[in-house]
Amino acid sequence: MKEIEIYQVDAFTSRLFGGNPAAVCPLKEWLPDDMMQTIAAENNLSETAFFVPQGDGFALRWFTPGTEIDLCGHATLASAHVLFRHLNYPKKEIRFSTNVSGPLAVRNTGDALTLDFPVWNATPTYVPEAGVAGLGGMRPKECYVKRDYMFVYEKEEDVRDAKPDFGLLKKLDRYLCITAPGKDCDFVSRFFCAGDGIEEDPVTGSAHSMLIPYWAKKLGKTKMLARQLSQRGGELQCEFLGERVLIGGQAQTYMQGKIFLPD
Repeated sequence: MKEIEIYQVDAFTSRLFGGNPAAVCPLKEWLPDDMMQTIAAENNLSETAFFVPQGDGFALRWFTPGTEIDLCGHATLASAHVLFRHLNYPKKEIRFSTNVSGPLAVRNTGDALTLDFPVWNATPTYVPEAGVAGLGGMRPKECYVKRDYMFVYEKEEDVRDAKPDFGLLKKLDRYLCITAPGKDCDFVSRFFCAGDGIEEDPVTGSAHSMLIPYWAKKLGKTKMLARQLSQRGGELQCEFLGERVLIGGQAQTYMQGKIFLPD
C-alpha cells in the first residue's frame, strides 16, 4: 500500500473555517492522472493541488472534483503555505511551473503570502440571458468575458444579496463572477460555478486575474483591497503591475493526514 501526505488549508483568511478550503498533496513524482482525479473527487473540495519537485521549484497541477483546471489561486496559496509552514521551504519565494498558465510565484512576506499571477484582460460582451435569469432578473450594467463571465453591478448590496438559481446558471457556457464597488474595501465579488460540484466558490483567486485589471483601470489605482462575499468570506490584497497581478492573503491549516493508495 502506498501512502501520500495530504493537508487541508483554508486560504485567503486569517481565521480557521474562513476563506476557501483546498486540499494539497505533495508528491515525489506524479501519480497517474486518473488517480489524481479520483483523489480530488474523494476530497470533494473545490480544488485539490498536487505538486512535485522540478528544478529549483515545483510543478503544480489543480483538480476540481470533476476535471483538471488551468489556474487556481487559493490552492496555489495553500500549496505555498504547506511548503513554507510544514515542509520548511527555506527561501522567501517559491516558483511553480504549470501546464497552461506558465510560471507562477508565491512570496512569503511574513504576515501574508503573495501570488504573482498573469493578467486576464476581459473584453466587453453581450449579457447572456441565462445569467440574468439565474440571478432573478438582476441585469448588470456591464458584462465582460475571459475564462469566465463578469457581471458588473452598481453597488455592494447587489452582489451581497444576489440569490443565484444554480439550475438556471448551469445553462451558461462559462462560470460567472459578479462584482461591484465595495463600501469598506475597493471592490467585492462572488463566483458561481454551477454544475461543477461546488456551486459557489468561497474565494476565487484566479478570478482576480480578471477583476484586478478591471478595477485598477476603473478606480485609477494600482493597490486595492478586495473581499469575496461568500458565506465563508475572504479578503485579498491586490496590486496591478500591468502584465501581472499580485494577490496577497493568509492561510490556516485545518488538517494533516495520509492517503492510503492501493499498490
